[in-house]
Amino acid sequence: MKLVTYRVGNGHRAGVLTDGGVLDAADLLGTEAISVRELIAGERVPELAERVEAATAEPVSDAELLAPLPDPDKIVCIGLNYRSHAAEAGIDPPEHPTFFAKFRNALAPPGATVPLPAASEKVDYEAEVAFVIGRRSKDVDADQALDAIAGYMLLNDLSARDLQFATPQWMPGKVFDSSAPCGPALVTPDEVGAPDSISFTLDLNGERMQGASTADLIFSVAELVARLSHWMTLEPGDIVSTGTPSGVGSVREPRVWLKPGDEIVISSPTLGELRTQIA
Repeated sequence: MKLVTYRVGNGHRAGVLTDGGVLDAADLLGTEAISVRELIAGERVPELAERVEAATAEPVSDAELLAPLPDPDKIVCIGLNYRSHAAEAGIDPPEHPTFFAKFRNALAPPGATVPLPAASEKVDYEAEVAFVIGRRSKDVDADQALDAIAGYMLLNDLSARDLQFATPQWMPGKVFDSSAPCGPALVTPDEVGAPDSISFTLDLNGERMQGASTADLIFSVAELVARLSHWMTLEPGDIVSTGTPSGVGSVREPRVWLKPGDEIVISSPTLGELRTQIA
């Protein structure tokens, strides 16, 4: 099942993305308006899946997709988590996950136009697979960690490299507005399959720049849940982005920095297509 958030009036609602369009989650459940995070926290996703199978409702007309989960408590991003990316950067694989945070202002919907930040002249792309926590998780063992996953989605960790490396901490280059386009949907684990074999690519203006599979992760999805849950309590709806593979613009010769008019397309056979326009 593909969970989405879509705009209606001045608010937003949870929906299910189908081949015929978006079905409203609240209508399917016979309840008042509900968010994707509330669906996950209330453990109503299995019930919703049953209702979708029996649904005869008409899709919502002209549904405008937003970030699949626009109101997380935490957005945790993992750095240097692909063997290929660590190798191209000339860095030994870390012994512990390197992570930083983004905030809600960074989230942007599929199809978004993202303005380049005025404070940076060196903005880069990063294709990533993100997962969303499905239940409160504290001190979880790796062999039970996958049970805590609500779903997976694509995420573009747009990064202002000149700001990122201006201080010992990376966050100054990671937090500008709309620096985390994501989507198009949160795909539930039953449709994704094995989390260590999710393949994806990134094309910039039609040119292939990145291509990888989560099989190349240094710290697997299960290991990330386990490690992070020993450092902090993970809550339903928390987003964890697992890192980017080789091919980023900052290590190419010549360097590739994003400019107005660029189009970035991240694609995955299981997670769909995430398009972003740069302005």
